[in-house]
Amino acid sequence: MRLTTLDWLIVVLSIAVSFLPAVLLAKRAGSSTAEFFTSGRAAPWWLIGVSMVATTFSTDTPNLVTNLVREKGVANNWLWWSFLLTGMATVFFYAKLWRRSGVLTDLEFYEIRYSGKPATFLRGFRAIYLGLFFNCVIMASVNLAAAKIANILLGWPMGQTLAICAVLNIAFAATSGLWGVMVTDFLQFGIAMTGSFTAAYFALQRPEVGGLSGLLAKIPSDTVRLLPDFGDWPLTLAVLVIPLTVQWWSVWYPGAEPGGGSYIAQRMLAARSEKDALAGTLFFNFAHYALRPWPWIIVALASILVFPSLDDIARAFPYVDRALIGHDMAYPAMLTFLPAGFLGLMVAGLLSAYVSTLSTHLNWGTSYIVHDFYRRFVRSGAEERHYVLVGRIVTALLMLVAALLTFALDSARQSFELLMSVGAGTGLIYLLRWFWWRINAWSEISAMVSSFLVALGFFVAAKAGASIPSHISLLVTVAVTTVVWIAVTMLTRPTDPATLVSFYRLVRPAGPGWRNIRAQAGVDASPDSLAQALLGWVLGCTLVYAALFGAGSFLYGENAQGMVWLVVFVLSAAGIIQLLRRLWATPLNE
Repeated sequence: MRLTTLDWLIVVLSIAVSFLPAVLLAKRAGSSTAEFFTSGRAAPWWLIGVSMVATTFSTDTPNLVTNLVREKGVANNWLWWSFLLTGMATVFFYAKLWRRSGVLTDLEFYEIRYSGKPATFLRGFRAIYLGLFFNCVIMASVNLAAAKIANILLGWPMGQTLAICAVLNIAFAATSGLWGVMVTDFLQFGIAMTGSFTAAYFALQRPEVGGLSGLLAKIPSDTVRLLPDFGDWPLTLAVLVIPLTVQWWSVWYPGAEPGGGSYIAQRMLAARSEKDALAGTLFFNFAHYALRPWPWIIVALASILVFPSLDDIARAFPYVDRALIGHDMAYPAMLTFLPAGFLGLMVAGLLSAYVSTLSTHLNWGTSYIVHDFYRRFVRSGAEERHYVLVGRIVTALLMLVAALLTFALDSARQSFELLMSVGAGTGLIYLLRWFWWRINAWSEISAMVSSFLVALGFFVAAKAGASIPSHISLLVTVAVTTVVWIAVTMLTRPTDPATLVSFYRLVRPAGPGWRNIRAQAGVDASPDSLAQALLGWVLGCTLVYAALFGAGSFLYGENAQGMVWLVVFVLSAAGIIQLLRRLWATPLNE
C-alpha cells in the first residue's frame, strides 16, 4: 500500500497547520517553567478539555479497541468504560481541589500534604518512576501502534518509523511548551476525529460487510452485545463485574487516575479558575467515553468479516513483519481500503492523534524530571530559562528511551495490562488522601512497593508457565496492597500537624475526615458539599453512559431502546446544569 501525491499533500498540510502554534508560542513557553509546564495557569475550560481528549486519543487507542472487540466482543470495552466512574469522580470531587492547591505538578503535592524525609523521597522517587519508567512504557505502546500502522500502510520498517516520529515529537514538545501542546491538540483532535468517522464509513462499504445492516446481520449477536453474556460467568466477571466494582477505584492508570493525576492534573492546574478546571474535565469525560468509541467499534466489527483470523491479515500483507501481527493490527489493515485523498486524511488524523499524545507525555514526563527531581534535588535557584533549556533536552532524551523500549512490546493489549498490573491497589489512597488526614507518605510508599512486588511475582509466574487470568491477579494485587498500606498507615506516625493545618487552609477539603484539623486551623467549613459532589458524580456517569449506549442502540437499529436512553440523557443533562449553577453560585478561587 502506498500513498498518492494527494495523500501526501494532505499529510504535509496537516503537519504544517499543527506545527504553527508551536512556533508562535515558542517564545512565551521559553520564558518560565510555569509557562512551559502549566501555560501560565490561564487556559480556558474548552481548551483543557479538548487537550485531555486529544491526549488520550492516540494511535494505540483504536488498535486497542479493535483488539478488545475481536477477542471478546464489544462488551470487552468495559475494561476501559468502567474508568468513567473514576473520571467523573475527578470532575466533581477533585478538580477544584487540584486547582486550589496551586502546585506546578501533581508531584509537588507530596510536600504540601505530607511532611519529613518520606514526603521528600516520595516526590523524588515518583518523579523518576512515573516520569521515566511509566511514561516511557506508555509512549512505547503508542510508538508500537504507529509502527504497525506505518508498516501496513507505507511498508516502513519499525526503525524508520520511530526515527521520523522522534524528530516530529521532539520538535513539537520541546519548542512549544504546554500552551503550544494544548493549542496543537485542539487542531489535531478535529483532524483525528474526522479521520475516525471516515474510516468507519468506508469500512461499512466493503463488499464483505454490506453496510451497517449487513454488518449487523453477519456478525454474531454475542459479539455486538453491550453487556457480556451473563451465562458465561467467567467472562462477565472479568470484563464487567470486576471493572465496575474493583478496578475503577483501585488501579492507577495514566489518564484515568483515581483522584486525578499525571497530565489530567496538569491540565486542571493550568486552568484559569476552578470553574474551568471542573468544566474542562467534565467535557473530557463526555468526549472520551461517549463521542469517540463508536467509529472505532464499527471498524473493529467490520474487520472481523474482512479479516476473520490473524492468518488472513498475514496473507493480505506478506511484507509485514510477522512478529507485529496481532488482532490490534486489524485496524490499520482496514485503512488500506480507503480511496486516495481519504487515506491521506486518515493518515493525517492518526498522525495528529499520535503527536498530540506523545507531545503531552513528553511535556508531562519532563515536568516531573525537571521540576520535581532536577530542580528540587540537583540544582535549585537557577534562572527560569535554565530549567526550560534542561526541559527541552530531557524531552529529547525521553523520546529516545521510549523509542528503544518500543522494541520490547508486542501489542497494545500487552502494555495496557502491564500498566494496570503495576498500578493495581494504589488507587484508593489517591481518592482518600484528600479527605482523610491520617494517610501519610509511608502509606503511598508501602502501596507502591507492595503493588510492584506482587505484580512482579505474577509476571515471573507467567514467564515460568503459570496460567493466571489477569482479573485474578488484579484482585490479589489489590487485596494485598490495600491490606499493606492500611496497616502501614496505622502503624506509622501521622503527618506533622503544622503541615496538615497548612494543607487544609490551602485546599479546604470537605467531609468529616478533616474535622480535628479544621478545628486546629480555625477556619470556616469547606465551601464544598460532598452530597452535591456525589449527586454530580451519579448524574455525570448516567449522562455519559446514556449517550454511549443510546448511540449504540440507534446504530443497532433498536430505536425504542435508543429513545429510552435519549430521555435518560436529557434528564441527566438538565440535572447537571442545575447542579453546576448551584456549585458555581458558591464563591470559588478565580
